[in-house]
Amino acid sequence: MRATLEQAAQQLSLDLSPAQIDQLLAYLALLQKWNKVYNLTAVRDPAQMLSHHLVDSLSAIPPLLRHGAPARLMDVGAGGGLPGVVIAICCPGTDVTCVDAVAKKATFIQQVAAELKLPNLHGVHSRVEQLTAEPFGVITSRAFASLVDFTTLTRQHLAPGAVWLAMKGQHPADEIAALPDDVTVFHVEQLNVPGLDAQRCIVWMKPQ
Repeated sequence: MRATLEQAAQQLSLDLSPAQIDQLLAYLALLQKWNKVYNLTAVRDPAQMLSHHLVDSLSAIPPLLRHGAPARLMDVGAGGGLPGVVIAICCPGTDVTCVDAVAKKATFIQQVAAELKLPNLHGVHSRVEQLTAEPFGVITSRAFASLVDFTTLTRQHLAPGAVWLAMKGQHPADEIAALPDDVTVFHVEQLNVPGLDAQRCIVWMKPQ
């Protein structure tokens, strides 16, 4: 597992410390352990969890760093913490809030933050439209909702100049076409995920 993860990080040109690799592997172990009780992901095989979840989420880190890692980031519909936990580990200067409407998923994130000693990671049980929080510089989602729902539900949480980062599979042309006029897609970035033979992209958006 460690060699595969280190190789994937190298292929993504990510300079991760041994301690960060340790944290990512410890997170994967917690995900496997809690998944048996909490049903955090449909993927059960550890090797598949590594490629389909961990490395898939890691592929969003270089684009995020190129954009400029924000002081505050919100991951919506965070589930088991993908990509939020991965971002918190790889970007220790970014304060990451993982929001989920399912209490046990938010509890799991809180457990991860405690066990991995990540002061910049927070699990919050709330519907995002009912959340009261300071605004965020970047709002992310991965398999959360359509782009229309994602942007509509989270718009009030954007700081001035903030952006949305939506992780998607194939290029979501229909979803982009359905966006309202006051949401601009300024980049659709294709991702190459090491060890994963599937299409992945990031849709970058901002309010008009």
